[in-house]
Amino acid sequence: MRLRRLRSSEAIRESLAETRVDIGQLIAPLFIVQKENFCKEIPSMPGVYQYSPEKALEEVLDLLSHGVKSFILFGIPEKKDFEGLEASNPEGPVPKTLRILKEEMGKEVVLYADVCLCEYTTHGHCGIPNEQGEVQNDPSLVNLAQAALEYAKAGADWVAPSNMMDHRVAPLREKLDDNGFTNTSILSYSAKFSSNYYGPFRDAAESPPSFGDRKSYQIDYRNIRQPLREIINDEKQGADAVMVKPALAYLDIISKAREITTLPLYAYNVSGEYSMVKFGAQHGLFDEKALVIENLTSIIRAGADMILTYHAAEAARKKWLI
Repeated sequence: MRLRRLRSSEAIRESLAETRVDIGQLIAPLFIVQKENFCKEIPSMPGVYQYSPEKALEEVLDLLSHGVKSFILFGIPEKKDFEGLEASNPEGPVPKTLRILKEEMGKEVVLYADVCLCEYTTHGHCGIPNEQGEVQNDPSLVNLAQAALEYAKAGADWVAPSNMMDHRVAPLREKLDDNGFTNTSILSYSAKFSSNYYGPFRDAAESPPSFGDRKSYQIDYRNIRQPLREIINDEKQGADAVMVKPALAYLDIISKAREITTLPLYAYNVSGEYSMVKFGAQHGLFDEKALVIENLTSIIRAGADMILTYHAAEAARKKWLI
């Protein structure tokens, strides 16, 4: 047996490649601020920007022309409050942008809206804390469901609860169905770990917790059975798709998840993973294009169907995946 025969030329290697990544499998995240004519690069995430709604439209139109059709929106409100009520403000950054994008492009794009309270609360937690600083589960679900409804009204094709409150999928499904949005899908961040890779995102979304941490509701990264139980639970509650976050340090979770569910499986190639590649490439440590393709391929190879990644814009514009 001489397996090197199967690797002896570029043409042979390409013809026998078992895993391929297509630009259609990538979802581009967008950070939306409640301002006008605003576009600002995020220092900890080179090449990633905060956009006002009309600037987000320009970005989406350009990326659509390069083959990116899926986008997920994160909102940064003008004001924050203790309960994150601005998350469900119909005039907030996400609903406003959703309406603009859908009016301009309709079904040409697939729009996801992240459902969480951390960007909208004064304390930066994903739910509502009590007087002891403990994040309350069930009271938080009320505000989260209302936010999901407002995103659906504004045109979101998918709502994506990322808050890691227990039983978050069922009340969202009920809220959507009761209000006539039976065709709005739910992508649950089912296996979202308490990870050290989120630092740059918290800069971008302006959402670091002002006290404590999120370990009481995000999954301990030492565990492999708990995230699988979360996925099974979300599927039972009516999730249309599930996600593992982060991706690269959790390829084993993606692989296990693929074995236990037939739902579409998403993975989030998160901010810290992105920034390490960008800064490493800037220092000449490796070929950025080659490493990005390798990373994305590994995520698909592990079993993911779709990838949320900050590399989507550059990969599309530079035609890295062709």
